[in-house]
Amino acid sequence: MSSIVTLLPFIVIIGAMFLMTRSAKRKQQQAAAMRDQMEPGTGVRTVGGMYATVKEVREDTVLLEVAPGQHSLFAKNSIGAVLEPEEFHRIVQGEGEGADLKSDVPPVVPDDASSLTADDEAAEDGRVDLGKDGDDADDDAKRDGDTDSK
Repeated sequence: MSSIVTLLPFIVIIGAMFLMTRSAKRKQQQAAAMRDQMEPGTGVRTVGGMYATVKEVREDTVLLEVAPGQHSLFAKNSIGAVLEPEEFHRIVQGEGEGADLKSDVPPVVPDDASSLTADDEAAEDGRVDLGKDGDDADDDAKRDGDTDSK
């Protein structure tokens, strides 16, 4: 009986290792199956986050068109996801959801910081008071960073 109790932790550890390797192997098989779906014209996302179109699939590499007329050779392992055509076009061309966020009117950007402050905030001598508001605060009150010790 005591020999079974001493072997029990080892059995639990071996079982946990078996379950972890099994799930990792399943993920690898799913990734390999996903990469096998690649064919010319398919939209993909690399593990680095770049979106491209598959131009040619080789044994261990993939030729991707990252921009019109710009081709790059990637290892198959660097393909993070094979995308559905609708999803690829939505992400790359900005079609579908979020397309209404684009505007023809450029944002207004001030050329200096003076337009960000109001004229009535400036003091008569041109200086701006950056202190806290509140005229009724006495000098003995605690300020930020002060402690009770004196």
